[in-house]
Amino acid sequence: MNKPLVSIITPLFNSEKYIAETIESVISQTYDNWELIIINDCSSDNGRDIVLNYLYDKRVVLIDLNHNVGPAKSRNHGIKISKGRYLSFLDSDDIWLRNKLEIQVSFMLENNLGFTYCRYNRINEDGEFIGFPKSFIELPTFKELTYNCMIGCLTVMLDRKIYNNIEFPNIIKRQDHGLWLNLFKAGLQPHGINKVLAKYRVRRNSVSSNKVIAAKYQWKLYREIMNFNMLYSAICLIKYFFNGIKNRL
Repeated sequence: MNKPLVSIITPLFNSEKYIAETIESVISQTYDNWELIIINDCSSDNGRDIVLNYLYDKRVVLIDLNHNVGPAKSRNHGIKISKGRYLSFLDSDDIWLRNKLEIQVSFMLENNLGFTYCRYNRINEDGEFIGFPKSFIELPTFKELTYNCMIGCLTVMLDRKIYNNIEFPNIIKRQDHGLWLNLFKAGLQPHGINKVLAKYRVRRNSVSSNKVIAAKYQWKLYREIMNFNMLYSAICLIKYFFNGIKNRL
């Protein structure tokens, strides 16, 4: 199989408890032509020191930012310095199954696709399985993706040979949902792989677990990033959270 380089972007901010497991899940991939770019967003814990232990592998790169910029700008910085044809994203507390890259690259090459994603399981802070999103659509429409972000950031792979204008919108949360919608508007149809290839860690007190705060950021996405009018934004927000409830039933 042709083995194009895959660039993996990982923002690091105070994840000392999980970053080693995240890196190990990349190093153990059956597909070996990758670069892991870890963007240290001014962590105040020992996460950076843990990353240093993995720099013996020349595929692992550590970049230190001068000041805290948040996950969107951290990812965008990683994108700018990355060298791969393919782009993937893995947060510093999430995990990939060892055949994730191999399956996804093969699928994209065989079908000449620019935007793919896959299923994932949810785990808790101790790594225990706690469920999975019920919603999965292999070829979502723009409207379906607007109402229901079934695409996990940790599962996405993008082909820059097909489309190279890739930038996360600069918002505190929901920047991944914003990027997927912007890519769709640019003509990049997402294709889903109906296999679980990753584990998403749900942490206590996260923004996604606080529904009021989550609603605020989702509203900001619709109004300021997508430029939807107030009425349509309200409709989208209601449908978004209704779908979120269904996914957890």
